[in-house]
Amino acid sequence: MLGLQYFTFAALWNPWQMALVVAIGALYLWLTGPKRSWFPDSKPVPVGKKVMFLLGIAAYYFAQGGPLNLLGHLMFSAHMAAMSVAYLVAPPLILLGVPEWMVRPLISRKPVGAVVKAVTQPLITVVTFNILFSFYHLPLVHDYVMTHYTVHTIFFFVLLIAAFMMWWPIIAPIPELNGLSELKKMGYIFANGVLITPACALIIFASTPVFATYNDPQMWAKAMGYCIPAGSQMLLDNFSGPEFFAILDPQEDQQLGGVIMKILQEITYGSALAYIFFNWYIRERAKDEQETTPVLTDPIV
Repeated sequence: MLGLQYFTFAALWNPWQMALVVAIGALYLWLTGPKRSWFPDSKPVPVGKKVMFLLGIAAYYFAQGGPLNLLGHLMFSAHMAAMSVAYLVAPPLILLGVPEWMVRPLISRKPVGAVVKAVTQPLITVVTFNILFSFYHLPLVHDYVMTHYTVHTIFFFVLLIAAFMMWWPIIAPIPELNGLSELKKMGYIFANGVLITPACALIIFASTPVFATYNDPQMWAKAMGYCIPAGSQMLLDNFSGPEFFAILDPQEDQQLGGVIMKILQEITYGSALAYIFFNWYIRERAKDEQETTPVLTDPIV
């Protein structure tokens, strides 16, 4: 069980975050179901769209509040899997699950709409997310964030907002705020893949383990306090350090983390490219059919 059997239910599942996610899911189903009439021009939400939203919030919770989050404090490879799921997989699923009529009343307000339009410009979003994501994986920054809990919470929240901003130009729920052509969207995704590559390369090709929170027992115990606020000494007395849970050599675990991040990024961006191309094909085919359909006129009497 990768060492998770040593921890309590509260440490593994974070009941407060679980309750929050369940509440968000219930509110979403309530607003898209019985209370849909509250929103002007609302339409029934397809089951598939609801499933995507619920999968999105569940994926984020599992990565940042569930067992994968705790496992990510024990193994760097699990941490990279959690980061990839939380910021590359969950946000697009959530955006795909949000119906247009639910967000339009908010976006239509001038101050809110102006801010959203300003911060979701493609050049801003692609640079902001990738700088934050890559900056976090500099060893000194990573170790500082992991061992300072307030900074950890703030940074991860900002990174989540940046992830939604990054995905917005591709799958914005509001059509008029989704102004990139399909070709530009493909270029945008390609740019994201290129910009995230140096962070992966730094992790994969480093000649030694570079993250103290996975190699130094004192630093590891302090970082674990974010999940288990029972005191660093208790963790060291019971588990001695991260090597207690080690399955791989620290260098191998670090390299595997970089590979996981790159593979999940490729799968996610590849899926986005397929989604864009499929929608492009459907729209162009419908346009061609409309242009080739003969126009019936009244016969001359």
